Amino acid sequence: MEKIESFKIDHLHLEPGLYVSRKDRKNGVVITTFDLRLTRPNREPVIDMPALHTIEHLSATYLRNSSRKEDIVYFGPMGCRTGCYLLMFGDLTPEEIFPLIMSMCDFIINFTGEIPGAKAEQCGNYSEQNLNMAKYYIKKYKSELEENKNFRYT
Repeated sequence: MEKIESFKIDHLHLEPGLYVSRKDRKNGVVITTFDLRLTRPNREPVIDMPALHTIEHLSATYLRNSSRKEDIVYFGPMGCRTGCYLLMFGDLTPEEIFPLIMSMCDFIINFTGEIPGAKAEQCGNYSEQNLNMAKYYIKKYKSELEENKNFRYT
């Protein structure tokens, strides 16, 4: 079997950043998959599940209510718990969505109140949430992304 694209990336040198993971084309439609790498794989602890779950709920809510909501296909965590994937319609670059990601980070950092979708009838594991740790990871990610502007896999 062919090795999938994400397994071709050298995770020993991967830094936090906003990367294009892949672009899929079919019938004239392009879907760009972005890798929002929040931590350094195999060199930093992975994101704890309650924080990652909260990041997922808040990010998906923000993105699907943003000015780019028609372009959003999916937002969700990576199985390795070092980041998240964002799928969007369009042949896009990290630079084009950088303002959207910064706004999403600000939304999470400043969020107060009840986490959207964190009720038994709305989520299969609604009680596993940690807003304070989600804010910690997103503050760290935003700072590193602003400082280093890592948009290309090395």
